[in-house]
Amino acid sequence: MSSETPFKIAVSDEDIALLKKKLDLTRFPDELQDAGRDYGAPLSDIQRLVAYWKDKYDWRKHEAELNAELPQFTRDIEVEGFGSLNVHYIHKKSSVPTAIPLLFVHGWPGSFLEARKILPLLVQDSPEHPSFHVVAISLPGFGFSEAPKKRGFAIGQYAEVSHKLMLALGYNEYVTQGGDWGAVITRRIAVDYGQKHNKAWHTNMPLTAPPHPWNRPKLFFQHLIARLTPAEKAGIARMQWFRKEGRGYFIEQSTQPQTLGYSLADSPAGLLGWIYEKLLAWTDDYPWTEDEVLTWISIYWFSRSGPTASVRIYYEFTKSNQDLMETISPTNIPIGYSYFPKELANFPRFWLKAPNVVFEAEHESGGHFAAYECPAVLVGDLRKMFGKGGPAFGVVGSHQGFKL
Repeated sequence: MSSETPFKIAVSDEDIALLKKKLDLTRFPDELQDAGRDYGAPLSDIQRLVAYWKDKYDWRKHEAELNAELPQFTRDIEVEGFGSLNVHYIHKKSSVPTAIPLLFVHGWPGSFLEARKILPLLVQDSPEHPSFHVVAISLPGFGFSEAPKKRGFAIGQYAEVSHKLMLALGYNEYVTQGGDWGAVITRRIAVDYGQKHNKAWHTNMPLTAPPHPWNRPKLFFQHLIARLTPAEKAGIARMQWFRKEGRGYFIEQSTQPQTLGYSLADSPAGLLGWIYEKLLAWTDDYPWTEDEVLTWISIYWFSRSGPTASVRIYYEFTKSNQDLMETISPTNIPIGYSYFPKELANFPRFWLKAPNVVFEAEHESGGHFAAYECPAVLVGDLRKMFGKGGPAFGVVGSHQGFKL
C-alpha cells in the first residue's frame, strides 16, 4: 500500500480567472411571474449568487481556512479491475490513543466539506463521551480525488476504496457514518467487510424495501393495521413529494450523465443552479449564506476531475440493477439510525426494524445534510451509540473511545 502525501488545496490563479470570466459572460434564462421555487432555482437567487461569486466571493480566503482546519492527504489505492486511484481524504486523530476509528462517507451533491463541522466535535477528549479518530474520504470522482477512467465503477468499488483506505491508515477495525450515497456505501462496507473489519455503522438516511405481500408479507400485513405517528405520516408525505417533484435529477444522472455534464463542466451558473436547488429543497430551512453556498459549489467547480465525474455514480448504480429504496443486503453488525424530518427517505420506523438495529434517535428538525445542518445533534447520537452504556460500546475492542 502506498504512503500518504500531505495535501493542501491550491487552485491556480488561471482557474480562478477563468471562473470569473465565465461568470461575467453568464446568460440567464427568463422566468415566469410568481414562479417562486416551483420551477426550480429562482432567477433572483441565481443572479444574486452569480454576482457575489464574481465580485465579492474570496476563494483564497476560504481555501486558506479549509487548509488550516482540515488535515488533508492523498494516497494511491488499488481497486480490483480499475487500477490505482489517487484518493483525497481528511484524517484527524484524537488526542485519546484509544479513540474509535470512524470513517465518514459523503454523497452527492456533498463532499468532504460535510465533515467540517463534526470533525472538531468527534475528536474531543472528554470523560463524558467517546472520542473518535476521523477519516473523511473524498469519493473517487468527487472533490480532489482522482476519478475512475473505466465504466462500471459502482457501489462495490466505492466501498472497496473506502475500506482499503482505513486499512492503509492502520485501522484494521473501524465504524462508519454516512448519508445519501454514504448510507448506501457504508451499508455495502458492512456487507463486504463487516464483523472482521467494520464493527458497526450509523446512518442518517436509513433505507429499506417497502412492504410487499410476497416479498415482505409479515411487514405488509402489519402495515395495513398499523397506526403511524405524526412524524411517520410527515415522512411519507416528504417521500411522496420527492418522488413526484424532486427526483428528476436522479433520472437524468442515471441515464445521460455525460449530456448533463457539458453544462455542469462549462457553466458555473449552470452548476450553481443544479446544486443550489438541492441545498434549498433538501434541508430544513437551513440559513445558507452566500459564502457557504459558493464554497460548497466551488469545491465542485475546482474539483480534480470536474463536476461531471461526480454524477456518474447514479448511472453505474442504476445499471447494476439496484434500487435505492431497497436494502442491498442484510447486515449482521450493529446499526444506528438517526431520523431527521426533512430527510428525503423517511420510512415508518417499523419498516426498518431488524435484530441488529441497536440505536435509534428521533429529531424534531434537520434535513438531508445532517452533518452540516445540525452537527452537534448528529455527533450526540454517535456519542450515545458508542459511549459507555450505549448499545455499541466497545465494538472496536482495543479502541473504546476513552482514556484508559
